[in-house]
Amino acid sequence: MNTLAGILVVLHLLSWAIVLGGALVSLRDPKLPKGVLHGALMALLTGILLVGLYEMADIAAINHIKIGVKLILAGAVTALAAYGSSHQEKVSRGFLGALAGLTAVNVAIAVLWTG
Repeated sequence: MNTLAGILVVLHLLSWAIVLGGALVSLRDPKLPKGVLHGALMALLTGILLVGLYEMADIAAINHIKIGVKLILAGAVTALAAYGSSHQEKVSRGFLGALAGLTAVNVAIAVLWTG
């Protein structure tokens, strides 16, 4: 189970890297690449799978408040990515900055919130 958890963590972090990288690269020409939506959906899915795996296998103690905050942020990032993918004409630098900022906050919470 630890191997599966490790693989899911790697996929989860790579997914967030795709979202953050896609948003930052697009700041010059404000158009959202389709990969950003796919990365956000993958990050959301792998995060949910990780929580389920940790609960079932009792691999680590889970801080449910932290997971709830991260789930809300991941949902917001995914919603922004879905909206931006379907409404390319409304994507602005501010929109991309918000997407990148929420992604960075989500990753920072994962790393810095302990206990």
